Amino acid sequence: MNRKTMVLTAAAGLLTPALTACGSTSGTGAGTGAIVVGTTDRFEAADTVPAPFDPAYAYDAGTWNVLRQTVQTLMHTPRGGGQPVPEAASDCRFTDAGNESYRCTLRPGMKFANGDPLTAKDVKFSIERVLAIKDENGPVSLLSTLDTVETKGADTVVFHLKTPDATFPYKLSTPATGIVNQKMYDGKKLREGFAVDGSGPYTMKAEVKDNHLVRAVFSKNPNYKGDIKLQNDKVELRSFTDSAAMGKALTDGSIQMVSRTLSPAQIQDFAAKPPKGVKLVPMPGLEIRYLAFNTEAPVVKDKAVRQAMAAAIDRGSLVSKVYGKSATPLYSLVPTTVNGHVNSFFNKYGEANTAKAAALLKDAGIKTPVKVTLNYTNDHYGDGTAAEFAALKAQLNATQLFDVTVQGSDWAAFRPAQKKGDFAAYGLGWFPDYSDADNFLAPFLEQDNFLGTPYANTAVRSKLLPESRRAVDRSVAAPAIAEIQDIVADDVPVLPLWQGKQYVAARDGITGVEWSVNSISDLQLWELGRGVSG
Repeated sequence: MNRKTMVLTAAAGLLTPALTACGSTSGTGAGTGAIVVGTTDRFEAADTVPAPFDPAYAYDAGTWNVLRQTVQTLMHTPRGGGQPVPEAASDCRFTDAGNESYRCTLRPGMKFANGDPLTAKDVKFSIERVLAIKDENGPVSLLSTLDTVETKGADTVVFHLKTPDATFPYKLSTPATGIVNQKMYDGKKLREGFAVDGSGPYTMKAEVKDNHLVRAVFSKNPNYKGDIKLQNDKVELRSFTDSAAMGKALTDGSIQMVSRTLSPAQIQDFAAKPPKGVKLVPMPGLEIRYLAFNTEAPVVKDKAVRQAMAAAIDRGSLVSKVYGKSATPLYSLVPTTVNGHVNSFFNKYGEANTAKAAALLKDAGIKTPVKVTLNYTNDHYGDGTAAEFAALKAQLNATQLFDVTVQGSDWAAFRPAQKKGDFAAYGLGWFPDYSDADNFLAPFLEQDNFLGTPYANTAVRSKLLPESRRAVDRSVAAPAIAEIQDIVADDVPVLPLWQGKQYVAARDGITGVEWSVNSISDLQLWELGRGVSG
């Protein structure tokens, strides 16, 4: 899942003035008004991004973090992480030994925020709508194993799968399967703009200027029925031009918490000498960054070129120079903390090795230096991206095997160009939809994948991915998962670079901060309250 950051001009970096008294929170303790959370996420409605908050379109963690507050799913990730548990449902389970039929029963008396009843027909409509719209930028690929949706009465829905998929409960915890009201959403068209209606813990009021969401105010939904326990009545999500402006607002008390993205320098400074009244909270994280390739582009079509880049790049140096303690080197698409991880790239190429890179190119008859442009988005992943690509350029050019240039562009132009295949090599990040190795492999390797890549491996698509999904005990899937990682290291359709760590900064007096972001970077605003924080 990709990320967006907001870039708008405004005095002192703030897009909006602070909210004044908006009502008390349901959490105990001092303070009134909305808890204000800062972000650098970008929310834009334009021709290239027509429906940022439509579950059939939204597929980045910034927009998903809005949807998670407002649009309910049958399942959700519990407070401490782990396997998903029922949310809008009271019970969900596989009903066959082959993991091809999954049944959910709704909680009694379910309603949308506007008071309309929520039934199994709404669940069926919502998920079939994602499949029918099949937006190329949307999350439809998450539903690749789904065949049909059946309702049984007003409260039961049965999902019939094409093939066994033990990860399906995880997919039902994502906003891709968010439940929407048939009265407000067209079954065949996107709902353009910033409107969002659901049955989640909050309703949302959007303030929009020049096609950008200026701020989102989340208010407690009185009709909410689910597994989540709210610790407040109101939260504001406010956007900033950059990390520096957001950090300043936190230190001067204009906002109470920062969800993302603190710059590497800020993390280092806050850790060494926290501003008065501010605490930095480290959290587990599963963000990864990688280079990806259009494997049909002439300059990188020969896999020896991609392999040579994999051998030449010094991940350790890249991380230490650009990201410091906020990242660690990564040698697989699957992060080190996820079951099934194998250091496949390290096993094949070792540490940065110019001699090995030269041998790979020579054996393939590739003339050097290889001229290649590395494309990146300059407004999407935070302040370190430009420095990261400058470092990659310096490393590869220093080998004299490559003649690298780098090119940055705004996300609104970058993503469509990348999907069309305009870039031979480009940088992207991934924040998982769910915490399973499958979600670090399938989105890049399946047909109709997130990258839109022409790369296809028959063994991966036809044998290994389906085999890995049969196992409810995910440790049983480890051999197939390991083999896929080894194939990726050999073919190099993508080149993993580093794994990120998460940090949240908050002011004293805000409770629940340690639960406000989980390992897959879900923002859980309902955990925040006011009181004496530890």
